[in-house]
Amino acid sequence: MDMLVSPKPSGGQGARVLMVTDVYFPRVNGVSTSIQTFRKALRNRGYDVTVVCPRYGNEPPEEGIVRVASRVVPLDPEDRMLAWGELVQRCDEIAAHGVDLIHIQTPFLAHYAGVKVAKRYKIPVVESYHTFFEEYLHHYVKFAPKAAMRFLARRFSASQCNQVNGLVVPSQAMLNVLRDYGVTTKAEVVPTGIDLDQFNSGDGSRFREEHGIPPRRPVMLYVGRVVYEKNIEFLLHVTRKVREANPDALLVIAGEGPAAAGLEKLAISLGLRDNVMFVGYLDRSGPLMDCYRAADAFIFASRTETQGLVLLEAMALGVPVVSTAVMGTKEILENARGCVIAPENVDAFAQSVLGVLNDAALRERLGKEARDYSRQWAEGAFAERMDAFYRRVIEEQCGRSCQSMPAT
Repeated sequence: MDMLVSPKPSGGQGARVLMVTDVYFPRVNGVSTSIQTFRKALRNRGYDVTVVCPRYGNEPPEEGIVRVASRVVPLDPEDRMLAWGELVQRCDEIAAHGVDLIHIQTPFLAHYAGVKVAKRYKIPVVESYHTFFEEYLHHYVKFAPKAAMRFLARRFSASQCNQVNGLVVPSQAMLNVLRDYGVTTKAEVVPTGIDLDQFNSGDGSRFREEHGIPPRRPVMLYVGRVVYEKNIEFLLHVTRKVREANPDALLVIAGEGPAAAGLEKLAISLGLRDNVMFVGYLDRSGPLMDCYRAADAFIFASRTETQGLVLLEAMALGVPVVSTAVMGTKEILENARGCVIAPENVDAFAQSVLGVLNDAALRERLGKEARDYSRQWAEGAFAERMDAFYRRVIEEQCGRSCQSMPAT
């Protein structure tokens, strides 16, 4: 049986936070990574954090992780729909034991369960806005007009965000969009940091050997979900342009998703059978680190990122980045340290990539800059900002300082 409430962390009394989410590991995406990163960092600050999330299969019991039965979502088979009755029951049981704050992580059934239980027990509730739905939904509901889906996404987001006591947004750009939607809820920009301890390993030579990539072959890398909204199609067209000047160039695509089959067909139709390699999902504990290390340049062109954690991961491992700077990625890359910012234009982007691939000294300089810059994004600093935001929301909603809050 799953543990309902994780025990108090050693070292003192901590505030109890209930996180509710429609997605978590083993489903790999930025939301799962953000939840895991903040949970670890907040526990290090004395918080007691319990996560209620879907059961995907036979995941082993994990302290403080409560799994709820779920079923496949028809339009998005990677994700799950939580069993409503069990979801509310589990959240209710945890809240009844005493919770200082509920943190909703996703806008589906988790949102409605979190709000429902928060009202029942008069618990302050905050929500993270992780996904730019206006540029997301129309990729999955293709039978509806794009303009209609964007309108619905705006209305849906505004309604939900105005139902909570506090809003956590990973970038100022995303917060500006929400304000334009009419969201008036108190909000704080709190990016997700990275656990730098996870990004100090990796063997690029091992990855190249395992995948038959010669040691000196120029490698571009994309890591992330293989989905339409990530603009991977653009990267394939860039690769074709790069190949004209450097026929040996290889694009490695690491990740899984519903767009994989279509993108593989596109790569073949563009004549890139020998210049694109799809390697699927790679475990973060080893193979993914090797994959990052094997790359000469990390390339990225998503238009929908509220932050862009994979950019920071690549930079932490010393991989130069060539990327567009849109929405959340702009705030990571705006000082151009460890990266080359390129426009979403195939010719210009390809020239930027070739500049990195063809210049060893530039790669070395950008790699060092990237490693140094990534240290500013250590997760502890952002957990401190989340801690402060939690406190303000609790004090304003409760009219008092929570007695179980950990000392700063």
